[in-house]
Amino acid sequence: MRKGQDSFKRILPGGVGGARGVVLILIVLAGLWAASGFYQVEPDELGVEMVFGKMVATSPPGLNYNYPAPIGTVIKPKVTNINRVELGFRTVGARGGRGAGVRDVTEESLMLTGDENIIDIQVVIFWKIDTRLRKTGDKQDNLAGVRNFLFNIRRPELTVKLASESAMREIIGKNKFEFARTQGRTQIAGEAQVLIQEILDRYDAGMEVTAVQVQKVDPPDTVINAFRDVQIARADMERKINEAEAYRNEVVQQSEGKAFKIVNKAEAYKQEKVALASGETQRFLAVLNQYRKEKDITRRRLYLETMKKIMGDMDKVIIDGPKGGAGVLPYLPLNGLMRDSAAGAKTGGKGR
Repeated sequence: MRKGQDSFKRILPGGVGGARGVVLILIVLAGLWAASGFYQVEPDELGVEMVFGKMVATSPPGLNYNYPAPIGTVIKPKVTNINRVELGFRTVGARGGRGAGVRDVTEESLMLTGDENIIDIQVVIFWKIDTRLRKTGDKQDNLAGVRNFLFNIRRPELTVKLASESAMREIIGKNKFEFARTQGRTQIAGEAQVLIQEILDRYDAGMEVTAVQVQKVDPPDTVINAFRDVQIARADMERKINEAEAYRNEVVQQSEGKAFKIVNKAEAYKQEKVALASGETQRFLAVLNQYRKEKDITRRRLYLETMKKIMGDMDKVIIDGPKGGAGVLPYLPLNGLMRDSAAGAKTGGKGR
């Protein structure tokens, strides 16, 4: 200690209060002040250097330097972090832990659908600081979103929540309850992401919506039992309609089969009659042509054919000629008469 005091006296012979001491103290303070300008940027951060309150440059992760305070300051926003905003509910306790719970926020979750039904919907919106390339003047700039986020928005979480609630109410108000509750969830989430991003861009908020997840879409708790009864009744109605449709289809198919059969039968009958009529017509025309060629012969042939049809089954012999029956030997067929008598006895006495 004595040697140290001697060395200090040799450096500052006049003591701390002397001129040399004051200068040395100022130099040390100036060095400490200048050294305070070094800062560390983490891998998920972006260093934003400001001089007299104006953004002048950005710095990558690692050790960097800027003018020390109060001339310069450094803001280090976490540009890669994905932030989460809950709409219609709040997670209570450690998120994802065993003690975590969910608290409903009905003033946010209850919305009116396009068919004038009330729906209870819960949505999660994921967002981050916008680092997309934007056109600023004649050049592409990927820091426009960071500047907007730092200097245009005071409460980013609240901004995202209000924009999301406005977008969801608009989209739900355009869709029907059943569509939003069942097959329309994915479509609604996609439309909500686009609309929320448009609202934030109009505000120059400097935030990018990365995803929208629809967690729950149900009727309000106060009417859930009545809604279930309605659903059961609707299911029964649809079942009855399906059964009636099946029965109708069966009967219609059977009737169509019968009708097809009748039509086919009528078509066959028509073709048969047309064919017969055509045949009779052709036969008549053929006879007519022959008649025109040889009228006497044709007239006689027609007479003979007609008489053959009329007298074909008669047991009589007609002898035609100028002498009548002269020169014909009379003959009595006794065997034939006996057979006819026996046949008449078997048929009840009716002989030919």
